[in-house]
Amino acid sequence: MHDQYESPLATRYASREMSALFSLRRRIVLFRKLWISLASAQKKLGLNITERQIDQMRKCHEDIPFEKAAEYEKRFRHDVVAHIHTFGDQCPDAKPIIHLGATSTYVTDNADLIQLKEALRLIIAKLSIAIRRLATFAEKYADTPTIGLTHYQSAQPTTVGKRACLWLQDLLTDAIEFERIEKELPFLGAKGATGTQASFLALFNGDEEKVKQLEKLIAADFGFNTILPISGQTYPRKIDLLSLNALAAFASGVHKMATDLRLLAHDQEMFEPHLEAQVGSSAMPYKRNPIYAERICGISRFLISLSQNPAYTLAVQWFERTLDDSANRRLSIPEAFLSADAILNILIPLIDDLHVEGPNIQRHLEDALPQLMIENILMEAVKRGGNRQELHEKLRRLNQAKKLTAKNIAADSAFGLTEEEVSKFSDIAALIGRAPAQVREFIKGPVEAFLKRHAHLSIALPPLEV
Repeated sequence: MHDQYESPLATRYASREMSALFSLRRRIVLFRKLWISLASAQKKLGLNITERQIDQMRKCHEDIPFEKAAEYEKRFRHDVVAHIHTFGDQCPDAKPIIHLGATSTYVTDNADLIQLKEALRLIIAKLSIAIRRLATFAEKYADTPTIGLTHYQSAQPTTVGKRACLWLQDLLTDAIEFERIEKELPFLGAKGATGTQASFLALFNGDEEKVKQLEKLIAADFGFNTILPISGQTYPRKIDLLSLNALAAFASGVHKMATDLRLLAHDQEMFEPHLEAQVGSSAMPYKRNPIYAERICGISRFLISLSQNPAYTLAVQWFERTLDDSANRRLSIPEAFLSADAILNILIPLIDDLHVEGPNIQRHLEDALPQLMIENILMEAVKRGGNRQELHEKLRRLNQAKKLTAKNIAADSAFGLTEEEVSKFSDIAALIGRAPAQVREFIKGPVEAFLKRHAHLSIALPPLEV
């Protein structure tokens, strides 16, 4: 196994569950289930198809002789035709009616949509765990002051929990978008060679109601409430674009979070889990690198890049369909979902074991306190009749001259403040505004509403090992 390339997503980062969803076995099983559903619906609507034929198909639909299919594909140069013949060899009574009235995209595109729906559900399940655990972290540290950073420079204080809510809000936005896409994802149905359903209309002797009922019966078998009213041979590739754009938006948000964690690790304010025997560098034994946050950034960038593929694919789809999308989609769509899954597999345990280094945070706050007081001093001085612009310039010059002290501010009558009054602004708890309340309101409101919708979800997570 080590002498050929294997995708690290499948072998190292993504879960077995997500890999299985996009496996060849899963895909061909879906092809066969779609053929069974088609035949069952056609029988129900009056075509000459027997229960014996359908039973034969059901009994062997999971027994796939891939070697035989490969021989057929080498001969026909067509993967769907190869699997039609392979399936037909296994259930000879049903062979004459397999794929009746359908074109290849009946199985390929409907299978794609089923896989998209299943993959989105898995992402939502894992994302709900990440949201729940990050909300717990944010609530725990809702009142813990820390230096706010704008332009990566010290700014007005916030709290550790409020900063975590910035990350949490991005995750919640992604989760709600994934919910929407999964819920609204349509089924292609049985549309025929150019989307007109002409072949099925011929099978049912011009009975349009039966053609429409055929699609509804098949869609219901796979849990779809919506069927595309309009398509060419394929479902619109805009669906792929919207799905991968949502994955890229998720990747962008977690990249930002992981970057923040890397910077906080440098500032020694927050650390990710670190095993006792973990080596940070082969040359520098003291190193404690934020390897999981770095890994999230790396995979996120890869996922963001994949979102370009469906845009190009959509742009060059000719008329009712062309085939230059096939090879691209076989690569980009599974890799995108495996990437998102891999990110979540790292993110969830990372959140669980984040360590907040309180003493370092406090020391940094105290070092920056003179600057942190400035805005509140300015507000109070203006309330007492001062000119905001003039006072702003005075404070800027005091800071630049390293003379920003309570004594110097009180000495300037323009501020209208005593030294004692200026000193009161050094109370850090008074500098964090509504940050603690914002954390609790946010979690109590939209976060809990989302989590309540997904309280039934339960999923095993792979260990964070490598």
